[in-house]
Amino acid sequence: MKVEEKKPETSQKDLKDAKEVKEVKDSDTLTFDDVKENVKSIEKGIQQKENRFLIRVMRTIFSIRKRLNDPILKRVINNYYTSQNAQVDKEFLLSFIDTQSSVAPMDTDEAYPKPELVPQSTTKSKSLLPEVDLYIHLLVLVFAIDRQKNNQGIDLAEKIVEKIMSQNRRTLDIIAARCYFFYTRIYEIVGKLDQIRFFLHSRLRTSVLRNDYEGTAVLINCLLRSYLHYNLYDQALKLVSKVTFPLHASNNEWARYLFYYGRIKAIQLEYTEAHKNLIQALRKAPQNEAVGFKQTVQKFAIVVELLLGEIPDKAIFRNPQLKKALQPYFQLTQAVRAGSLAKFNEVLDKFGEKFMKENTWTLIIRLRHNVIKTGVKIISLSYSKISLENIANKLHLDSAVDAEFIVAKAVRDGVIEANIDHEGGYVQTKDLTDVYSTLDPMKVFNQRIKFCLELRNQSVKAMRFPPKKYSEELETAEERRAREEEELEYAKEMADEDDDGFP
Repeated sequence: MKVEEKKPETSQKDLKDAKEVKEVKDSDTLTFDDVKENVKSIEKGIQQKENRFLIRVMRTIFSIRKRLNDPILKRVINNYYTSQNAQVDKEFLLSFIDTQSSVAPMDTDEAYPKPELVPQSTTKSKSLLPEVDLYIHLLVLVFAIDRQKNNQGIDLAEKIVEKIMSQNRRTLDIIAARCYFFYTRIYEIVGKLDQIRFFLHSRLRTSVLRNDYEGTAVLINCLLRSYLHYNLYDQALKLVSKVTFPLHASNNEWARYLFYYGRIKAIQLEYTEAHKNLIQALRKAPQNEAVGFKQTVQKFAIVVELLLGEIPDKAIFRNPQLKKALQPYFQLTQAVRAGSLAKFNEVLDKFGEKFMKENTWTLIIRLRHNVIKTGVKIISLSYSKISLENIANKLHLDSAVDAEFIVAKAVRDGVIEANIDHEGGYVQTKDLTDVYSTLDPMKVFNQRIKFCLELRNQSVKAMRFPPKKYSEELETAEERRAREEEELEYAKEMADEDDDGFP
């Protein structure tokens, strides 16, 4: 009898490794296909002279950014930089990639099926389109930032800027706007943000003259970010007063601008205007993304609301996305609400470094007067007659003289209705006959109407329609079906708006 040879059993570990390699291959293939689709969309937008295709490509950068790795970029560069004129750019871009990566190889037949026909724009007879070239450079720059290759990234950013300045094509404006943002970002990472301020101003002048609304919006925000980074609030206010932010800018750029403008107004003691802009920034931000940006804006909104003499809604601190980040500000709100100067100082001692790091310390130290004012108001409601020494003890003040000055200021500001007896050393509270006499219902009602009208006007401006559609012929059923599918896809992309660069 023949003895059957037993085949070696495949171990569980080998199966698991093979499965992981296959998943990596599939995800890398999908990412590479997404990049190819974006290149086709760029070519289609240039051919049809429609910026909406380029805008759609820029929206996908955040999703592609999460999946980029060395093999994908290597395959993209090898696939598109095939002409003799592009060899210099090809070698330069490959220097940012680890060609000895341990991930499954991108150029072997075992790892991937044979590639499709190379697009027409990548053949040796035709050079690479400047828009496609700039898009691939942008992907490599984002990859370099994520891999913390900052010194090399600066060289790449400078080369991208040179490519933008050497071309005078309006189809480059949408991609160039995103390049300006990452150009500013990498200089901020290395701590040289002040060195590119003159360049940003020059590009802003050029963008305004060319009616490049997206580039204008990005450059204004980059300059405001630069000024606020170095606490140059006067220069930032001058910039805001001299420029007009484009109405057709994207919601992301509007959210950034409103946040920066709100910070400037808060420093200028215009708390009502600052609070309005910060709330608008929260509404303009993406709904399910940009968690870090929402946390930052909410911190400033809470402090400004406390400076206005109001207490933030407790539901804000219960939000799962904000709960942990807003814990110090919740304790700060409790101290202000209780009017306890001792608790307020305890919060400052405990979270002072955190407040300084988050740039809210300058505003928070202004809350000391609000805490004292709230404490005086609580005391006046609790006691009809109380000595100045007891007030000083309750508010943890140095002497009764300080308490007298603080109570006198509260009376002058209309916080409390009371009389101060200097000889007796006590405060006598007046009885209020009409608790609603200090309210102005018409003023509050007018503010609400104004807010609703502004919200309505912004909603109308957000409704964008393609130009000159009224003169076209009626579409067929197939064209209508294709258009509806395209609009549905665009709506899904709008729901997943990117949050790149939010503070």
